[in-house]
Amino acid sequence: MVKEQRGHFMWSDAQRPLLIIDGITSGAKVTLNKMAEKSAASAGLTDEQIHELVQKSHQAKQKAYAPYSNFHVGAALHTEDGTIFTGCNVENAAYPVSCCAERTAIFKAVSEGYKSFRAIAIAGDVESEFLAPCGSCRQVMREFGTNWTVYLTKPDLSYRAMTVGELLPCSFGPEDLDKPKVKGQ
Repeated sequence: MVKEQRGHFMWSDAQRPLLIIDGITSGAKVTLNKMAEKSAASAGLTDEQIHELVQKSHQAKQKAYAPYSNFHVGAALHTEDGTIFTGCNVENAAYPVSCCAERTAIFKAVSEGYKSFRAIAIAGDVESEFLAPCGSCRQVMREFGTNWTVYLTKPDLSYRAMTVGELLPCSFGPEDLDKPKVKGQ
Protein backbone atom coordinates (compact mmCIF):
# COMPACT_ATOMS: atom_id res chain seq x y z
CA MET A 1 0.00 0.00 0.00
CA VAL A 2 1.33 3.42 -0.94
CA LYS A 3 -0.01 6.46 0.86
CA GLU A 4 -0.10 10.20 0.47
CA GLN A 5 -0.14 12.01 3.80
CA ARG A 6 -1.98 15.38 4.13
CA GLY A 7 -3.09 14.98 0.53
CA HIS A 8 -6.23 14.05 -1.31
CA PHE A 9 -5.86 10.37 -2.21
CA MET A 10 -4.89 7.00 -0.89
CA TRP A 11 -3.14 5.18 -3.71
CA SER A 12 -3.11 1.51 -4.47
CA ASP A 13 -0.07 -0.24 -5.87
CA ALA A 14 -1.79 0.05 -9.26
CA GLN A 15 -1.74 3.86 -8.85
CA ARG A 16 -5.54 4.14 -8.65
CA PRO A 17 -7.07 6.26 -5.87
CA LEU A 18 -8.69 4.07 -3.22
CA LEU A 19 -10.30 6.83 -1.20
CA ILE A 20 -10.77 10.56 -1.61
CA ILE A 21 -9.95 12.10 1.76
CA ASP A 22 -11.88 15.38 1.30
CA GLY A 23 -15.44 15.01 2.60
CA ILE A 24 -15.12 11.49 4.06
CA THR A 25 -17.30 10.37 6.93
CA SER A 26 -15.98 9.93 10.47
CA GLY A 27 -16.16 6.13 10.08
CA ALA A 28 -14.01 6.32 6.99
CA LYS A 29 -11.54 8.55 8.85
CA VAL A 30 -11.03 5.81 11.44
CA THR A 31 -10.37 3.30 8.65
CA LEU A 32 -8.05 5.78 6.96
CA ASN A 33 -6.12 6.38 10.19
CA LYS A 34 -5.69 2.63 10.71
CA MET A 35 -4.45 2.27 7.12
CA ALA A 36 -1.98 5.14 7.65
CA GLU A 37 -0.74 3.59 10.91
CA LYS A 38 -0.21 0.24 9.18
CA SER A 39 1.66 1.91 6.34
CA ALA A 40 3.85 3.89 8.73
CA ALA A 41 4.55 0.72 10.70
CA SER A 42 5.86 -0.99 7.57
CA ALA A 43 9.05 1.10 7.95
CA GLY A 44 9.00 0.49 11.69
CA LEU A 45 8.79 4.25 12.27
CA THR A 46 6.26 6.23 14.27
CA ASP A 47 4.44 9.17 12.72
CA GLU A 48 6.72 11.47 14.74
CA GLN A 49 9.85 9.75 13.39
CA ILE A 50 8.53 10.02 9.83
CA HIS A 51 7.78 13.72 10.34
CA GLU A 52 11.30 14.28 11.73
CA LEU A 53 12.85 12.43 8.78
CA VAL A 54 10.84 14.46 6.26
CA GLN A 55 11.73 17.73 8.03
CA LYS A 56 15.44 16.84 8.09
CA SER A 57 15.38 16.09 4.36
CA HIS A 58 13.97 19.57 3.73
CA GLN A 59 16.57 21.12 6.02
CA ALA A 60 19.34 19.28 4.15
CA LYS A 61 17.97 20.66 0.86
CA GLN A 62 18.91 24.15 2.06
CA LYS A 63 22.59 23.13 1.97
CA ALA A 64 22.53 21.91 -1.65
CA TYR A 65 25.22 23.20 -4.00
CA ALA A 66 23.34 23.49 -7.30
CA PRO A 67 24.70 26.51 -9.22
CA TYR A 68 24.08 24.92 -12.63
CA SER A 69 20.63 23.34 -12.40
CA ASN A 70 19.31 25.39 -9.46
CA PHE A 71 17.53 22.12 -8.54
CA HIS A 72 18.06 21.73 -4.79
CA VAL A 73 17.54 18.29 -3.25
CA GLY A 74 17.94 17.01 0.29
CA ALA A 75 17.75 13.55 1.81
CA ALA A 76 17.55 12.13 5.31
CA LEU A 77 18.41 8.47 5.90
CA HIS A 78 17.16 6.55 8.96
CA THR A 79 19.39 3.62 9.94
CA GLU A 80 18.23 0.49 11.77
CA ASP A 81 19.47 1.87 15.10
CA GLY A 82 17.76 5.25 14.61
CA THR A 83 20.77 7.31 13.53
CA ILE A 84 19.86 9.84 10.84
CA PHE A 85 22.30 10.88 8.13
CA THR A 86 21.48 13.80 5.84
CA GLY A 87 22.75 14.67 2.40
CA CYS A 88 22.29 17.26 -0.30
CA ASN A 89 23.07 17.32 -3.98
CA VAL A 90 26.50 18.67 -4.88
CA GLU A 91 26.95 19.75 -8.50
CA ASN A 92 30.15 20.20 -10.43
CA ALA A 93 31.04 22.02 -13.65
CA ALA A 94 31.99 18.58 -14.97
CA TYR A 95 28.38 17.39 -14.70
CA PRO A 96 28.92 13.60 -14.50
CA VAL A 97 30.88 13.88 -11.24
CA SER A 98 28.03 15.58 -9.40
CA CYS A 99 26.44 13.63 -6.54
CA CYS A 100 22.76 13.40 -5.66
CA ALA A 101 21.42 13.98 -2.15
CA GLU A 102 20.31 10.37 -1.70
CA ARG A 103 23.73 8.97 -2.55
CA THR A 104 25.44 11.58 -0.38
CA ALA A 105 23.38 10.48 2.65
CA ILE A 106 23.92 6.78 1.94
CA PHE A 107 27.67 7.20 1.36
CA LYS A 108 27.98 9.19 4.61
CA ALA A 109 26.21 6.40 6.50
CA VAL A 110 28.30 3.64 4.90
CA SER A 111 31.51 5.57 5.61
CA GLU A 112 30.50 5.54 9.29
CA GLY A 113 29.87 1.77 9.27
CA TYR A 114 26.11 1.65 8.66
CA LYS A 115 24.70 -0.70 6.03
CA SER A 116 21.17 -1.42 7.25
CA PHE A 117 18.47 1.18 6.65
CA ARG A 118 14.81 1.59 7.55
CA ALA A 119 13.87 4.63 5.47
CA ILE A 120 14.98 7.63 3.48
CA ALA A 121 13.09 10.88 2.83
CA ILE A 122 13.80 12.91 -0.30
CA ALA A 123 13.01 16.63 -0.56
CA GLY A 124 12.94 19.03 -3.46
CA ASP A 125 11.22 22.25 -4.46
CA VAL A 126 8.70 20.77 -6.92
CA GLU A 127 5.22 21.61 -5.63
CA SER A 128 3.08 19.73 -8.13
CA GLU A 129 4.35 16.19 -7.56
CA PHE A 130 6.40 14.03 -5.23
CA LEU A 131 10.12 14.05 -5.95
CA ALA A 132 11.40 10.62 -6.93
CA PRO A 133 15.06 9.56 -6.98
CA CYS A 134 17.01 9.17 -10.21
CA GLY A 135 17.94 5.75 -11.55
CA SER A 136 21.47 5.84 -10.13
CA CYS A 137 20.16 6.61 -6.65
CA ARG A 138 17.55 3.86 -6.92
CA GLN A 139 20.30 1.37 -7.76
CA VAL A 140 22.47 2.55 -4.84
CA MET A 141 19.45 2.18 -2.51
CA ARG A 142 18.84 -1.29 -3.95
CA GLU A 143 22.36 -2.35 -2.95
CA PHE A 144 21.08 -2.28 0.64
CA GLY A 145 17.81 -4.17 0.07
CA THR A 146 14.38 -3.77 -1.45
CA ASN A 147 12.14 -3.76 1.63
CA TRP A 148 12.96 -0.42 3.19
CA THR A 149 10.86 2.70 2.81
CA VAL A 150 11.37 5.75 0.62
CA TYR A 151 9.36 8.87 1.47
CA LEU A 152 8.89 11.04 -1.62
CA THR A 153 8.02 14.52 -0.39
CA LYS A 154 6.73 17.92 -1.45
CA PRO A 155 7.69 21.34 0.00
CA ASP A 156 4.52 21.35 2.16
CA LEU A 157 6.00 18.26 3.96
CA SER A 158 3.38 15.90 2.54
CA TYR A 159 4.78 12.58 1.45
CA ARG A 160 4.17 9.37 -0.41
CA ALA A 161 5.69 6.16 0.98
CA MET A 162 7.04 3.41 -1.26
CA THR A 163 9.55 0.62 -0.86
CA VAL A 164 12.84 0.51 -2.75
CA GLY A 165 11.47 -2.58 -4.52
CA GLU A 166 8.45 -0.60 -5.74
CA LEU A 167 10.73 2.16 -7.04
CA LEU A 168 13.05 -0.30 -8.80
CA PRO A 169 11.13 -3.45 -9.79
CA CYS A 170 12.95 -6.41 -11.38
CA SER A 171 16.19 -5.04 -10.00
CA PHE A 172 19.76 -6.31 -9.98
CA GLY A 173 21.35 -6.71 -6.58
CA PRO A 174 24.27 -8.31 -4.74
CA GLU A 175 22.56 -11.71 -4.59
CA ASP A 176 22.47 -11.82 -8.40
CA LEU A 177 26.27 -12.09 -8.46
CA ASP A 178 26.04 -15.47 -6.70
CA LYS A 179 23.61 -17.05 -9.18
CA PRO A 180 24.84 -19.96 -11.31
CA LYS A 181 26.42 -18.89 -14.57
CA VAL A 182 26.91 -20.63 -17.90
CA LYS A 183 30.23 -22.49 -17.91
CA GLY A 184 32.86 -22.00 -20.57
CA GLN A 185 32.04 -18.44 -21.49
